[in-house]
Amino acid sequence: MTATHTSVALPAVLMQVQAQAVTDELAPLLGSCVSEGGEAILDASALTQFDSSALAVILACRRAVLARGAHLRITGLPERAQALAKVYGLSALLQ
Repeated sequence: MTATHTSVALPAVLMQVQAQAVTDELAPLLGSCVSEGGEAILDASALTQFDSSALAVILACRRAVLARGAHLRITGLPERAQALAKVYGLSALLQ
């Protein structure tokens, strides 16, 4: 079976105000487009303005992909977001 790759980008601004709408859009999209054993890619390189809600969105996307038996790879996560993930003990989940 050939693994499928699905790539989705996070928006530049992802604060608490946008978090639910972004989650509602991206999590089902990633979950429905990736097949078992496949890999979904979440591109975070556009993130410039964000708070801890961005991590919640990423984790929701991760759950949706894992539920399909696939893997989520996060690319371009800004250093500040990586530092925030470390503070919250989430670094391992974002690898």
